[in-house]
Amino acid sequence: MPTSVGMQQDEQGGAHAIIARCMSAPSPIATSSTRIALGGIGLAAIGAVAASGKAVIVKLGLRHGVDPTTLLALRMAMAFPLFLLLAWWSSRRAASLGWADRARILWLGFTGYYLSSWLDFQGLQYISVTLERLILYLNPTLVLLINVLLARQRPGRWQLAALALSYAGVLVAFGHDLQREGGQIVLGSLLVLGSAISYALYLFGSGQVVARIGAVRLTAQASCVACVLVLLHFGLTHPWPLLWQAPAAVQWLSLVNATVCTVLPVMAIMLAVKRIGSSLAAQVGMLGPVSTIVMSLWLLDEPMGPAQIAGTVLVLCGVLLVTRLRR
Repeated sequence: MPTSVGMQQDEQGGAHAIIARCMSAPSPIATSSTRIALGGIGLAAIGAVAASGKAVIVKLGLRHGVDPTTLLALRMAMAFPLFLLLAWWSSRRAASLGWADRARILWLGFTGYYLSSWLDFQGLQYISVTLERLILYLNPTLVLLINVLLARQRPGRWQLAALALSYAGVLVAFGHDLQREGGQIVLGSLLVLGSAISYALYLFGSGQVVARIGAVRLTAQASCVACVLVLLHFGLTHPWPLLWQAPAAVQWLSLVNATVCTVLPVMAIMLAVKRIGSSLAAQVGMLGPVSTIVMSLWLLDEPMGPAQIAGTVLVLCGVLLVTRLRR
C-alpha cells in the first residue's frame, strides 16, 4: 500500500517527459534532470519494496506466539520517536495550525494509521500475505468508489473496467484460498478489507488538507496520533510489562518493521513524489505486490499457484488503469 498522501499531479508533466527531453537534447541541465527522474523512480521502488515487507514481518512475529496488538504496539512505540522528529522538522518554519486542521489530523491519524493498521494486523492471523497485499492494493479503486458515493462523481467506462479487473483478481485469489483454508479466510479477508477501506477514507479526506499542511507534515503528525492511539489501545487491553517482555526475536523484528517497513517507505515515497509526481510513483509502487509474493515464498514458504498469479496480474492491471486514468 503500499503509501503517499494526496493525488496531486506533477507540475512538470511527469518523469517520462523529463527523460524524453533529456534524451533529445543532451546538456548539463538535461543530465541533472535525468538523475532527478531516475533517482525518484529508485526512491519509489525502495519505498514500495520496503513497505511490502511489513506483512511478512508480522507473520514471522505471530509464529513466536505474540498477539497482533502487541506486535502493532511494539512497531509504533519504536517508530514514535522517528515520527516525532519528522513532525518537528517539517513544522520548523511552517505556520501554526488552527483547531479545525488539528481536528482533521486527529481524524486522519485514527482512520489512516491506527484503525487501518490494527485491522490489518488482526487479519494477517487468518490469511496469506499474498491475499492481504492484493486486498490492500485495492486502495486506488476504493478511493474511486468513495468519490462516486460521497462526492457524486460519475465513473467512466474505463474506470468501471478497472474496478472489474481489480476485484475479479481479488476474488480469484480469495476463492483459491477459501477452498484450501475454510472459514477463517472470510474473517481475515473482511478484516483486511476494513483496513483498506479505512485507509481509502484517509486518502479521500487528506486530499484538501495536504495542500495547506504539506504532505510530510501531515503524514508525520497523523502518524504520531496513530502511535499514541495504538499505545493507549495496548495499555487498555494488556499489562504494560508485556510490551517489553516479548521474545528478543520479536523485538528485533519490530525494530525492522518500525524503521525499514514504516518510516523509510514514508520518506522514500514522499521524496519520490516530489521528484517524479504521484502518478508515476504510484505506478512504480506496483513492485509492492510482486516483492511481497517473492518474500512470502522465500521467508514464509507460502504456496503460490496459478490462482494467486492470475489474481495478482488482474489486480495490477486494474490499479494501473485507474492510475493512468487519474493522470
